[in-house]
Amino acid sequence: MLPPVKKDRIITELPKCFSPSAALHTKEAFHPQVKAVCQTKKRGTVGFNIAKVIVVGDVAVGKTCLISRFCKGAFDKNYKATIGVDFEMERFEVLGVPFSLQLWDTAGQERFKCIASTYYRGAQAIIVVFDLSSAGSLAHARQWLEDAMKENDPSSVLLFLVGTKKDLSSPEQLAYVEQEAIRLSEEIRAEYWAVSAKSGDGIKDFFFRVASLTFEANVLAELERRGSRDVGDIIRITGSTEDVRKPTKRKSNCC
Repeated sequence: MLPPVKKDRIITELPKCFSPSAALHTKEAFHPQVKAVCQTKKRGTVGFNIAKVIVVGDVAVGKTCLISRFCKGAFDKNYKATIGVDFEMERFEVLGVPFSLQLWDTAGQERFKCIASTYYRGAQAIIVVFDLSSAGSLAHARQWLEDAMKENDPSSVLLFLVGTKKDLSSPEQLAYVEQEAIRLSEEIRAEYWAVSAKSGDGIKDFFFRVASLTFEANVLAELERRGSRDVGDIIRITGSTEDVRKPTKRKSNCC
């Protein structure tokens, strides 16, 4: 039996977006149907739900630090490039329902791209990461998204554009890059966030938002597909269990 969800991973209200001008939606509460399903569930009928989230972006933009800061509460100064793909599982409780995010940390180096891309399939959310102190990494964000979307259904994936290293940007530079990032977010229909893995600024709020919106989208999709099925079944089936295997180390033919 799994241990209880940590108290600091319990979500009872829909977290706010970072910027109303670049948000997936600006509602202040979970969808009424989602709340109703969760409130009327029968004790003991709720299963362990999983959503797959892939994290993509240029090398050294801070993908691993972003995940590590949230999952482990630590910032590692000693940078080591991800080889192929890495994996973390983070458990939540959303509106009383157990829910987990599989966070797939993919390599940004070109030579490992063919390995990482094999793990893109079946994502419920895609996080495209760029460095707020590097306009070039933002320019590459669109290509990273296009590559990830080749393996997924555009109508069923939530998109997030996340600027990291907020602490390294001057106010002038931050204002300029954020303006460009928000413009890109509107074009690709992604939600924009600016965070700092070093200071922790915005990290928890961001991942709570990802977990909440992914959970909400999955429950609504299941309600639409299954109509008036038993509430317990609706929640139990919600969330993909596809590709739950942990990545294995293997040699690359791309190098």
